[in-house]
Amino acid sequence: MRGQRAALRPSRAQTRGAAIAALVALAPLLPAAAVALGSHEVDARLPYLCTLPSGPQTATVRIRATVPDRATVGETIAAADVSTTLELPAAVAAELTALEAATVRMETTLTVGVGQNGGSTDVTWLGTAQPAAIPAEGPLTLTSTGDVPALTTGTAGELTLTAGNLAVGLAPSKADGTPTGPASLSVSCVPGPDAEGRTLARIPVTAGSTGTPSPGAPSIPPTAPSSSPASFPSSPAAPSGQPSTPAGRETAGGAAGAPPDPASASDAGKGPRVATGNAPATAARPKAPPCVTEKPTSTSLSAYITGYSNVRKLDGASLIPVSCVQLEQGEPVIDFRPDGSIHLLQKSEGSLLYQGRKQSPPFTSTFLTFGFAPTTATLVLEQAGPLVVESDVLLVFPDNIAETYIRVPLVLRVLDVEVNGTPLDVGPGCRTVKPLTSPEPQPAKYPGDHLVLLGKGQLLNGTDATGYVLTSGGPLTGEVTVPAFKGCGAGGENLDRLLTAAISGPGNHIRQIQGQTCAVGVEVPTEGQCTADRQPYVVPKPER
Repeated sequence: MRGQRAALRPSRAQTRGAAIAALVALAPLLPAAAVALGSHEVDARLPYLCTLPSGPQTATVRIRATVPDRATVGETIAAADVSTTLELPAAVAAELTALEAATVRMETTLTVGVGQNGGSTDVTWLGTAQPAAIPAEGPLTLTSTGDVPALTTGTAGELTLTAGNLAVGLAPSKADGTPTGPASLSVSCVPGPDAEGRTLARIPVTAGSTGTPSPGAPSIPPTAPSSSPASFPSSPAAPSGQPSTPAGRETAGGAAGAPPDPASASDAGKGPRVATGNAPATAARPKAPPCVTEKPTSTSLSAYITGYSNVRKLDGASLIPVSCVQLEQGEPVIDFRPDGSIHLLQKSEGSLLYQGRKQSPPFTSTFLTFGFAPTTATLVLEQAGPLVVESDVLLVFPDNIAETYIRVPLVLRVLDVEVNGTPLDVGPGCRTVKPLTSPEPQPAKYPGDHLVLLGKGQLLNGTDATGYVLTSGGPLTGEVTVPAFKGCGAGGENLDRLLTAAISGPGNHIRQIQGQTCAVGVEVPTEGQCTADRQPYVVPKPER
């Protein structure tokens, strides 16, 4: 019997092989830096002519990236570790020094031509650089980094990436950190005339298993050229947990499973193109607080949250209003565990936002205090530290399990109180003595007082996620202790003990609902995820 069990038990190599297969199957879900299977380095130094306010200057642009060696039809083609280095002559450094600048920060927009089978389109590679010191002599060298859009193509044939124009923004600052006058300089750079020398990569695309249409599948009309359009997923840095065929991604025939669009067919000869990604009409969107990301990056996300929190002492529930959350996604990490399992880990940080402050909108709750006195209070949740999102996706092909913890220190502030219709002046400083607290599964790693919410999700390849996943949203639950109150009262009256006796205590259950995120910094957001001005389109409804 023992021998039979041993025969049925998969070997360590088999277990690791199955986990690898799960990772490969999830490749379309991962950011460019997360998967590097069969890739090579691009390192091109190219001559450019840059036009500055003072006149034209010759420059050298170095473009570095990691790209796949080859791809198959329908497979995600993503460039990773992308950087753009601009070397300007010493005259430019002297020009900035004359403005009393000590440091300069750079942002770049590189146009990259994507060509296949005679058709082509342009995409943009965005980059940002940390402030760098301006040298006293010699050239000024600045390097920007950033994520770039990934590609898919619906046809076989060599895919080429070609360097094009470069737009540069320079923000010089004085030694004390204040901006110079002018506060920014715009620089336009065009490449040298050697077109062949500007080719960054050539990636063979073969038909593979997806290249043969299934019976009854839509085909390109005979009048269309052989080049089928490529499309871009919704976010170049989308975290794990998105469906393997994200909404808004298009194939050669338009939306997946739909018949060919005549307009798409007429454009097919133009080569790879960007997915449409038009947001629905904003008139259909429920009312929500503003949620505009002021300075988005390629990893910026925003979403709305709402829900209920039970107040055990008052035997009731308080509605948590629709609130804006803005996040910056961290770098995903592939973790190979000793047991042979593979986990995709990602840690992101963000904040609540309401009228420029890290807080929820004010919300009103009514309870029977001490079981008989109707009491109405206007409350605000104020963020007292970083909001951290830690995601862990266990890659077990074809069913992947996601677990996400959200941690944030929140202070509960009381603005106004009415007892049986009579105003009770709590003063301007009425709040909990410390942040709300939850049971913490990793106290050594996350010390201090903070709220903990947990979301669990499931991702079956080829289908939408169920439960909670950061990018698609869903329910989050937790339990919180409300601390004692301080600073409550006016005119010499101390109401701290009254509010503490009525509200404070453990065992208060929270159920929060997060809506679909908006990938703010991508060139063309996926349809249905963002409004025209890049706010989250989905406004969730609270659930008990």
